[in-house]
Amino acid sequence: MTIHATLTPAGDDAGVGPGSGSNGGRPLSATLRRASAWHPPLMTVAALMAVCAVIALVGMWLDPRVILGAPAWAKPLKFSLSILLYTVTWAWLIAHLPRWQKFARRLGTVIAVTLAIEQVLIVWAAATGTTSHFNVSDGVHVIVWAIMAVSITIMYLATFLTSVALVFLRLPTPALTLAVRAGAAIALVGIGVAFLMTGPTPSQLTEPTGIIGAHAVGIADGGPGLPILGWSLVGGDYRVAHFVGMHALQILPLFALLVSVVGARIPRLRRSDTQTRIVAVAAAAYALATVLLTYQAFVGQSVAHPAGAVLVAAVVVTVAAFVGAASILLRAQPQYRTVTTAA
Repeated sequence: MTIHATLTPAGDDAGVGPGSGSNGGRPLSATLRRASAWHPPLMTVAALMAVCAVIALVGMWLDPRVILGAPAWAKPLKFSLSILLYTVTWAWLIAHLPRWQKFARRLGTVIAVTLAIEQVLIVWAAATGTTSHFNVSDGVHVIVWAIMAVSITIMYLATFLTSVALVFLRLPTPALTLAVRAGAAIALVGIGVAFLMTGPTPSQLTEPTGIIGAHAVGIADGGPGLPILGWSLVGGDYRVAHFVGMHALQILPLFALLVSVVGARIPRLRRSDTQTRIVAVAAAAYALATVLLTYQAFVGQSVAHPAGAVLVAAVVVTVAAFVGAASILLRAQPQYRTVTTAA
């Protein structure tokens, strides 16, 4: 079975479909046209995010302003890259759905529009030298934050419904199919972590400052953080679990593909059921890690300094994952290549 034959989206013409032509001789323009046909609105947003990322990089170079301890254009850069990955992934998945594709395409358009609105407002805030999220300092910012909150809620609901359609998706291997489904489920949890950031902190209730909500727990936003990412080095930070969980939809499928590549060289990993079990272990560990990172932020502990119950749980999850994977490999029946020779 080849990927080209299995993954041909309904509606692709012979000139641009994944199963047509020669991969080696296809010009870049034809590849881009084929990709843009997966879901034009989502791929348009992806292209805009690529442009936005370049603008943000230039902004970081030329603009010395700092917002909450981070370069003013760091947030637009992070969101550009994250949305780029997110929209391309969903465009590809929607294009290959065997059922509910028309419904999913409409939902994909909703996702594209809401993410575009979100990014436009983030860039606007950076350009004006202020924060975008949680800012209710005046009438304009109240409206901006309300639009962002409504947009991301609609995006979440649309993503949830689109994720349900993945039940019908069949990819070239069971391991890859499992990775995509598990990644989509974990991504919903990761996106959902963002809603934990929107409530007022105790200090905001006692001393209103025009900000309602925070990334950090136990400290004010804007303290020492990891370069570019900005994740707090001294307190809890929900953005860690949000980021890790949200991008399970890219990381787990890439892991499944890696397992497939390695499996072609290792007899004990060559069987499809063995690869699927390995991916299942990885997905379970990834899900537990997302939950653990959420809890770590909740108790006000920095991801850079795990300690106590969080550290113990992290070690247990890691060891259990490696032991589980090793056990699967040791019990697997090796599958050797059949070599035929001419008589």
